[in-house]
Amino acid sequence: MPVIATNIMQPTGCIMLVSMLHWRLAIAALETVMHNTIQRELTINAPQSRVYAAIADPDQVVRWFPETLEGCYAVGEQPVFGFGEHGRSQIFVAAARPDDYFAYRWVPGANHFLGDVLSVPNTLVEFHIVPLDAGSCRVTLTESGFADLPAEMLALAYTQNSKGWDFMLERLLIFCTQAR
Repeated sequence: MPVIATNIMQPTGCIMLVSMLHWRLAIAALETVMHNTIQRELTINAPQSRVYAAIADPDQVVRWFPETLEGCYAVGEQPVFGFGEHGRSQIFVAAARPDDYFAYRWVPGANHFLGDVLSVPNTLVEFHIVPLDAGSCRVTLTESGFADLPAEMLALAYTQNSKGWDFMLERLLIFCTQAR
């Protein structure tokens, strides 16, 4: 009688173990997907060209995002964003398509990264700007690639940047609607 009970318990135990493993893998995959991308969308009561200039013009971007910008802020270049006491971070300008798209790569979670951005794990920050009518547009910010960061960096970088974009996009909205 005990042998029969053991034989019955082993397959059940294996099924439970396999189910738990699949469950944990599913949760890990879901967490990875959930932490791979930050996306925000906002409507700004300003023309598309005005919003694009605020993001892509080095003289304007320093009025709402980094405090300083050193170097050439053009596609293929690696200028440095300065955030005062919070450090300096080199970026790689990946794309610019006036007046609807601007993108760069940077190293999240590394407030003091100076070096070749493309040689280390980084994320892609994209701004899509779509006109809604003559006087307003929709801005979609997407920062992706967190899942490719080292595990010890992922959670902090995701949380830090998620909160950071909420703050900075509010500043973009105010800058675009008030500063003309």
